[in-house]
Formats: sequence, structure tokens, C-alpha cells
Amino acid sequence: MADKRMTEAEVVARLRSGMTIGIGGWGSRRKPMSLVKEIVKSDLKDLTIVSYGGPDVGLLCAAGKVKKVVFGFVSLDSIPLDPHFRIARQSGAIEVEEYDEGMLQWGLQAAGIRLPYLPTRAGLGSDVMTVNPHLRTVVDPYQGETLVAMPALALDVALVHMNRADMHGNAQYLGPDLYFDDLFCLAAEQAYVSAERIVPTAELTAGVHPATIRIPRLLVSGVVEAPGGAHFTSCVPDYDRDEQFQREYVTAAKDPEQWQSFLDRYLAEPAPHTNGARS
Repeated sequence: MADKRMTEAEVVARLRSGMTIGIGGWGSRRKPMSLVKEIVKSDLKDLTIVSYGGPDVGLLCAAGKVKKVVFGFVSLDSIPLDPHFRIARQSGAIEVEEYDEGMLQWGLQAAGIRLPYLPTRAGLGSDVMTVNPHLRTVVDPYQGETLVAMPALALDVALVHMNRADMHGNAQYLGPDLYFDDLFCLAAEQAYVSAERIVPTAELTAGVHPATIRIPRLLVSGVVEAPGGAHFTSCVPDYDRDEQFQREYVTAAKDPEQWQSFLDRYLAEPAPHTNGARS
């Protein structure tokens, strides 16, 4: 089995401008922030980002890396709106494609099983159909019900952060929720996993159920050991969200000079080694 260990810089060196990149996690929870920071430092541009968004989307919008965001929401959880995404959307600096959360999940599922669309009731009778005029309906050939045909959200690349992984790419979550990180990887041509720790394969199941290994090595192109790699988002049970740092992120967005100072510091500092700590 291949040793797939890489650095953040090596992952980003494989990306190209114009790609469609899915980013796992949920709001301000278990985002692959060390990989996002590396994209911010790169010369990539014109990216389409697919995400249940949080500061991953905000940082990339602020850095001018984004052409389009496909999303179910963009929130910092304890702070309702990401300020950079709000500015980019309100100013028309980016294209947006907003879906019901379940529709986004279904789009990833369709891409993962290589179908052009999957039928759903979500979106019917709502403005989702109005703001996404490309959506079409289909008629159930068995019962005659009209359903939304949610198109597949095929990804060039998926980036996710997990609690543990082995060097071959088997990746494990230890918190209460996988979110849809497995679907992001399934929907992508290439998937890269950052993890708090890379451990021997046997250690992944030494004290927890094998079902926590929800991303198999066959889906993973590279794995990065990144202690604190989700900071300032949470990575439960390793650490909670850094609320103070997140407030600094939001406050700095109000002033260009303050933001540049914050960004320079954030990009220069390594992620804190927060394993086992509670912020």
C-alpha cells in the first residue's frame, strides 16, 4: 500500500486555477484550515468552491481566489455570518449558487455514484427554484409525482480535515458528526485529507469502533499530518472552536489595514498544537 503522506504545500502544488474544489466540515467546524491557508498563499484563482461554508469560504473570498461559491449556507456558527463572504456576495464580486442543505448533499451523492442527477422533494414550492433557474423537474414514472432533479456536483478536488488518519489515507472522525466529508471525497477526482495525527493503521481501531473510519484509502490521493490544522474552527474531541480568535477574524474584516495585519499574522503563524486541549 502506498505511503500518501504529503505537506500542505505539496497538496496545493497539485491544484490548478479554475478548479472546482469541495471543502468538508460544517460552518466553523472541522474545516481543513491549514490547507485553505496554503491556497490563500498561492497564486491560484477563479476557483469554484463547494461547501457547507464557514471561514474557509470567507478567507478564500477575501484573498480574491473565488469565482463562484456553491453552498447550503456560509456561517461561523456562534457568529451568524462570515463578513468576507457577505461583502463578496453583496458586491457581486463572486457568482453564487445557493441550495437547500439536503439538495447540496444530494448533489454530492449524485456525483459520487456517477449519476447526472438525483430526484428530491427539497426545493419544491420555495425560492430555491427561483434563484436557480437552471434547475429542472422530473416526473416519477411510477407514481407521477413531480420532483426536483438535483444535478450532480462533480468536484475536481476535495479537501477535508479528520481527527486521525494512517499514511495510506484511511481517515477517521472521533467527534459526534462526520458531516458529509465522505461524500465530498466520493464526488471528487482527487481527495486530500489533513488530520490531527497520522498513526499506524492498527491504532485507528485500537480503542474505537471501525465504523469511525468513514474515508477509505481508495478515495484519498494524499494525507497531511496537521496538528491544530482545523484552527480556528473546532475539531472535537481534540479541541473546540477558538471563539476569541474567531471574533478577532470578524473584527479585523471591518478595516482593510487591520485585516491585512491579521492576515499576515495568521498566515505566518503555525497552527497551535491544540490536541487534547479545550479552547
